[in-house]
Amino acid sequence: MTSQHPVFIKDPQRYLLYWKGRFLEQPLTDFCSVIKTNSTGPVEKQEEYFLLCDILPEDRLLREKLQQKRLEEILEQQQKERDDSSFQRLCMFCSEEFTGNRSSLLNHMAREHSFSIGLPDNIVYCNEFLDALQSKLDNLQCLYCEKTFRDKTTLKDHMRKKAHRRINAGNREYDRFYVINYLELGKTWEEVQSEDDRDLVDDEDDDWSDWRAHPVCAVCLFCDQQSETMDKIYTHMQEAHGFDLHRLRTDLSE
Repeated sequence: MTSQHPVFIKDPQRYLLYWKGRFLEQPLTDFCSVIKTNSTGPVEKQEEYFLLCDILPEDRLLREKLQQKRLEEILEQQQKERDDSSFQRLCMFCSEEFTGNRSSLLNHMAREHSFSIGLPDNIVYCNEFLDALQSKLDNLQCLYCEKTFRDKTTLKDHMRKKAHRRINAGNREYDRFYVINYLELGKTWEEVQSEDDRDLVDDEDDDWSDWRAHPVCAVCLFCDQQSETMDKIYTHMQEAHGFDLHRLRTDLSE
């Protein structure tokens, strides 16, 4: 069920510990909705399930606090990785070694191998992310379509010809490595981005219905005279300024 209906709790352990304590203080029914199965059957075959969700204000507040705490931890980790100068790793595609800052490797792969996992400042747990990608390549698995091939040469040719030098954005395994997935409670990066797009579409202030484009015109090289065609400007420059552009172009071409 969780694969189709993911549970958006950023820190399940703290969440469960909190409610474990609360359930010891008060009955479950004070917090949970009761769902009874086989309600029309014999009493001995009926079962009760207790549903706890964020409709309950206390639960919603707890989730928001845990999400905020988790975001702070992620940003702290991200800053550590930004400042880390001890980074050392080989490129997955050419085995060139990079030391210092992680951005040097990520920028190299994007520039030299057309393989980008995003801007370095958007990534967290970078080493773990690269380990996961390297493991797939070691197992002869394409990073995008995730098919397995018989040898490295075939895999490389496939990824190059099919333009599969990118990751599969639909693979939830990668979500934890992107800061955007920690920004809003209960939302994936696709939902956050789609909201941004809707904001642009629905912005009533951006009304272009009264836009009037200025007509394209030619301008004299010597004064502010304008005209709809170059021929009229040529004539104007010759008559008003004694400048024959056609003759000049002919002389220069001889």
